[in-house]
Amino acid sequence: MTTTPWDQVRQESLAAMTETERAEYNAAAIEAEARLQLAELVYHARTAAGISQTELAQRAGTRQSVISAIENGAQAPGGIILARIAHALGGTLSIHVAA
Repeated sequence: MTTTPWDQVRQESLAAMTETERAEYNAAAIEAEARLQLAELVYHARTAAGISQTELAQRAGTRQSVISAIENGAQAPGGIILARIAHALGGTLSIHVAA
């Protein structure tokens, strides 16, 4: 069996895409990375606080299923829910853009 490195497959796929397809791919990749970062951030903050998803949801005024969806990357939370989560964990929301 011949194996092909992932980077090679990715480069070949990107090279075969039209400009429009590549733009859509890049937008989806940016969104996926943001979802992953937010999922990890919320999960680690919650577990560091030693509380369950249910307790965090109650404190933040939302449902446990919303916290679960954020933590598993199925939902990209907006700024308001992130601010409520931060407050529920005893913190504040701070956003910065790095160049």
